[in-house]
Amino acid sequence: MSLRTAQRASLVDQVIEQLKEQITSGSWPMNGKIPTETALAEQLGVGRNTVREAVRALTHAGLLECRQGDGTYVRATSELSGAMLRRLRQAEQLEILEVRRALEVESARLAATRRTDEDIRRIEEALAERERAWQLDDPDFFVEADLAFHMAVAHATHNLVLIDLYEDFSAALRASITAAGTSLNKSYIPHDAIARAIAAGDATAAERAGHACMEHILIALTESESES
Repeated sequence: MSLRTAQRASLVDQVIEQLKEQITSGSWPMNGKIPTETALAEQLGVGRNTVREAVRALTHAGLLECRQGDGTYVRATSELSGAMLRRLRQAEQLEILEVRRALEVESARLAATRRTDEDIRRIEEALAERERAWQLDDPDFFVEADLAFHMAVAHATHNLVLIDLYEDFSAALRASITAAGTSLNKSYIPHDAIARAIAAGDATAAERAGHACMEHILIALTESESES
């Protein structure tokens, strides 16, 4: 997506909207570094002060993060996500996992009643990728693969609000999955039962399987905290 030369009226607001478009469209990926202030000013046809104000506003909204001496990075894909990320930075790991459980268990239940053949295919592909990531013993890859599986389940609900909420929650979930993996001491939690129940259209079994997976993680986390 290319940037357009801004008009004279409300320059800062126009620049803010254009920068937001780059973020929400994925042109500037999550955790990616955005162009320099000088480069943006040239592309937009505005002064550096205007760009600086726009970047400051998006930083305050939680979408961007300025790192002294390094540059500016994408931290969230929406203002809701930015606000949620700020709130979750203050939350306990157990609190985040409890919210994650609520989202994922309900997603599994709804997905079982609404999934299409294409949804099933995507869930199965994500499950296979998750298992491959585990076999490769690559923690970062596994976190992304695990999240992709649950995102595929969320999409199978066809509930746009739930999908948006899960996407906005994803930054905190990455930290949650990483922490859970450490607590479990490399104990693998299979997700096959969730995928099978969704494919079979069994909402009760999908809910039960989702709940069992999250309970495993919550118990492990509780035990880990009590030992420390």
